Amino acid sequence: MLEEVRIQTEACLRELLSAAALGAGDILVIGCSTSEIMGKSIGTQPSEEAGEAVFSAIYPMLRKEGVWLAAQCCEHLNRALVIEKEAAVRFDLPVVTVVPVREAGGSWAAWAFRHMQEAVVVENLHKRQAAAGLDIGETCIGMHIRPVAVMVRPEKPWIGEARVSMMRTRPKLIGGERAIYV
Repeated sequence: MLEEVRIQTEACLRELLSAAALGAGDILVIGCSTSEIMGKSIGTQPSEEAGEAVFSAIYPMLRKEGVWLAAQCCEHLNRALVIEKEAAVRFDLPVVTVVPVREAGGSWAAWAFRHMQEAVVVENLHKRQAAAGLDIGETCIGMHIRPVAVMVRPEKPWIGEARVSMMRTRPKLIGGERAIYV
């Protein structure tokens, strides 16, 4: 099953990267309930193996594209984000003192923290906000996405047993009926 999770995650990420047209330096926020992937209710049966499968599918692809991963922790850490220290410094994101673990932060964030290059935790992305998001298992990533979010419908909206939501962002349309948009 975990190899299938990796394959499904790669497919969703490819679709999102194509739809969102992310570039080097953009941030992609990913929330992931490993419990939901394994067919259980969110937060009830975390799976490090599922966290590893998702991370191993996502991280190399994002590194290759120059896109920063922001791995969302669970609600017990107020949905804080695991991000590489270099990105936190670049975007002037204040680092908080916490280490995500399975029981507080979740298996996904804990795995990301241990396997990213020089990982740190930030409370949020402040004004920077993410250019796109991948939500695996209805983890509520919207607070980290910049306006205006536009849903991207994946061809197969499941990773394991978890429902997948994806979003890209676009600039606001302002000016009304006489405005011309590009």
